[in-house]
Amino acid sequence: MACEAEKMSKIGSFEGFQPVSLKQEGDDQPSETDQLSTEEGDPGKDPEPSRISRQPSVTESTLYPNPYHQPYVSRKYFVTRPGAIETAMEDLKGHMAKTPGETIQGFWLLTEIDHWNNEKERILLVTDKTLLICKYDFIMLSCVQLQRIPLSTVYRICLGKFVFPGMSLDKRQGEGLRIYWGSLEQQSLLSRWNPWSTEVPYATFTEHPMKYTSEKFLEICKLSGFTSKLVAAIQNAHKNSTGSGRRKGLMVLTEPILIETYMGLMSFIGNRNKLGYSLARGSIGF
Repeated sequence: MACEAEKMSKIGSFEGFQPVSLKQEGDDQPSETDQLSTEEGDPGKDPEPSRISRQPSVTESTLYPNPYHQPYVSRKYFVTRPGAIETAMEDLKGHMAKTPGETIQGFWLLTEIDHWNNEKERILLVTDKTLLICKYDFIMLSCVQLQRIPLSTVYRICLGKFVFPGMSLDKRQGEGLRIYWGSLEQQSLLSRWNPWSTEVPYATFTEHPMKYTSEKFLEICKLSGFTSKLVAAIQNAHKNSTGSGRRKGLMVLTEPILIETYMGLMSFIGNRNKLGYSLARGSIGF
């Protein structure tokens, strides 16, 4: 009986049992348990703060996925197809050749937000005298619409976050840029409430959704790069302008950008389905 009691006491105190780490053959990396037991220590050594090795956090990559890892998403946009943006730039250079005496400052790919909050894919070209806003069909590779704005008529640029009326049902987040070249007081009520009006005396832009697709698109979709180049070109145009449409100077303001929409049903449907972009819509079969 005494022998059995002694065995029971040994079992109860777990004598003779040692922790075993489960490793696969060839795995030389210590487990977290091994590292803890090693660092906690040797009585003959000075105690050191225990350290736990952990895997790198994936929280940031989960919240902000890298588009490089999802190429099928970018391939839906025809502008990312090989040679598409280069063809568009060459077409615009051909248009500029018809008006000699202007030097091209750069090309940008941005998203225009109209006065009804509709997103529209646009190519912008800045020269020393003109801002060109081009609606380009990246499916048929052709220029559909071209708007020319003399830089000498631009008198105000606003940078800031988008804001909406309190009763608006379709709001957007983010920041943008608004360029004014005409008088808001002279804008007719019809053009203000007509979603297809081309007589709006300003244009609003934000960054294109394909900005982070590649280094090339990162450069031409960057709103800050476009703004700095545009401001410098407008200031030079004001100095050199002598016409009747010349403005006294350029104001660059940092203030909220108001988009005056209320119901926003059309923009809600259009923006959710990316109708303002040259996008692969998929096939429909029966």
